[in-house]
Amino acid sequence: MTLDLSPEDVAKWSQRAGLPLADDRLGAVSATANHVQNVLGALRELHLGETPPAPAYVAAEE
Repeated sequence: MTLDLSPEDVAKWSQRAGLPLADDRLGAVSATANHVQNVLGALRELHLGETPPAPAYVAAEE
């Protein structure tokens, strides 16, 4: 599921969070938020199964 945020959406949510943004920043913030959402979506699709977290990996044991 991808939720593309428009600059208007960003303005609404930033105001709601108490972090008002200048109008000239809304486009950049919405583009960045959409990019991050797309990257996270790709990561969520990875099937890692029983892969242990990185701190549990010891290269010498391989």
